[in-house]
Amino acid sequence: MNKDFWLERWQRAEIGFHQDEINPYLRRFWASLKVAYGGEVFVPLCGKSRDMLWLRQQGFHVLGVELSPIAVRDFFHEQGQLPKRVSSTNFENFIGDGICLSCGDFFSLRREDMAQVSAVYDRASLVALPPEMRERYAQHLASILPRGTQILLVTFDYPQHEMQGPPFAVSVSEVERLYRPYAEIRLLAQEDVLAQNARFQQRGVSRMQENIFLLTLR
Repeated sequence: MNKDFWLERWQRAEIGFHQDEINPYLRRFWASLKVAYGGEVFVPLCGKSRDMLWLRQQGFHVLGVELSPIAVRDFFHEQGQLPKRVSSTNFENFIGDGICLSCGDFFSLRREDMAQVSAVYDRASLVALPPEMRERYAQHLASILPRGTQILLVTFDYPQHEMQGPPFAVSVSEVERLYRPYAEIRLLAQEDVLAQNARFQQRGVSRMQENIFLLTLR
């Protein structure tokens, strides 16, 4: 899976992963992170997620990174905003009302880009990556974030052979393997969600749960 895969998905508007509603786990568990009011929240592979609007409404600044310029354009267009555009070394940054979306490659992010980040919200990033990319992703994320950063992570777990991702199955044990070298890991909840996901049932998935984690970087 390469960059063109995601760029083409946005070009063809094949964005079934996008949610129009605010994620219920974000509402339910965000307070567990105890992020200071006005802090900066990083949303990797953010798309045009409305969850960023919710975070902003709670008083946080939001930094998203997204490969597709279509997603970035649509996010601000749907909010009726004309963002300020600022170029940096590796990104085109679009800024409006406390939200900055950096258009470019996640793996081009540097520590200085993350200097003000105090929390991360990952609902659709880790699960979007195939197995061979997830270890690199976790290593890079841990390497660029300040010590003590908290991560609210949501993953899917289902029999991977029953459906081709994305979203890919990421088990509790895999999260522990990926992040144990860098973070303290707390499993906040496990929810059986197959009944609420008809499209996954139609694709032959027999079991699906969502796992919600709180990670604290050491």
